[in-house]
Amino acid sequence: MASRIEVNYETAGLDERRLATLRFADKLTRSPQSMDEDDVMSLRAAGLTDLDVLHVTEIVGYYAYVNRLADALGVPIESWIDD
Repeated sequence: MASRIEVNYETAGLDERRLATLRFADKLTRSPQSMDEDDVMSLRAAGLTDLDVLHVTEIVGYYAYVNRLADALGVPIESWIDD
């Protein structure tokens, strides 16, 4: 399953709740300026609560924060990470 998600989460056979969460996370990561109420509504429609939405947003934001710190400070990429 993890390999399929890594290749393409859209075709990995995930349920709608997980797909909606990954779509939200992907958009928030790649184009945060384009997020709008519809993005949150898609999570609610998939069964996430407001607390779930907050947690997903916090996790995505945390990873963005940590990655920017690492990039700015020149932290080397771990040897096990493929480019």
